Amino acid sequence: MSIKKSDFIKSAISESDYPEIKGIEFSFIGRSNVGKSSLINSLTGRKNLARTSKTPGRTQLINYFIINDENYFVDLPGYGFAKVPESIKKNWGKIIETYLVSPRDKIVFLLLDLRRIPSQEDMNMLKWLEHYDAEYYIVFTKSDKLSSNEKFKQLKEIRKKLVFNNEDVFFYSALKGTGKEELTDFIFKRIERYKRNRQINKK
Repeated sequence: MSIKKSDFIKSAISESDYPEIKGIEFSFIGRSNVGKSSLINSLTGRKNLARTSKTPGRTQLINYFIINDENYFVDLPGYGFAKVPESIKKNWGKIIETYLVSPRDKIVFLLLDLRRIPSQEDMNMLKWLEHYDAEYYIVFTKSDKLSSNEKFKQLKEIRKKLVFNNEDVFFYSALKGTGKEELTDFIFKRIERYKRNRQINKK
């Protein structure tokens, strides 16, 4: 299966702003400038569906995109940009927390720049996701920026802070499309599983 249609639906701040529920939704979160918008554009095959910017901290709202008329991609505000005023950081935190605790069926993709050792903000977000018992998966972005040897060494350093198996994470390059097929297949398998479970529960 593939993403044949995608459209921006709306931006939201509070739960009352969220669009009507349409099945399971896939949320993308990570540090400012980690490549959330670029990944969404890559997955959907649309260059400008999600706005990208070289200026970190641009995404200040929850942005909803509908995929194939039946599921949402959700672009959550970035975190960890030092130049953003503390008051705005706290507001972003509230926006993200409200979304995580909402009763919507969701899978969260935490994006980490493969070239960087996870920051304290990244580790805090992981703890936050676990605290709220969110189903989440790690996506290492910008994988094209490292050679195979550099990637091996970097993962060795990252594992000093994070415990994971390569089979449990995704490696993605929005520039080259590396990892697109694997992530897309995972998303559609989860959609189908969700539909089957809904049908079973209705019986």
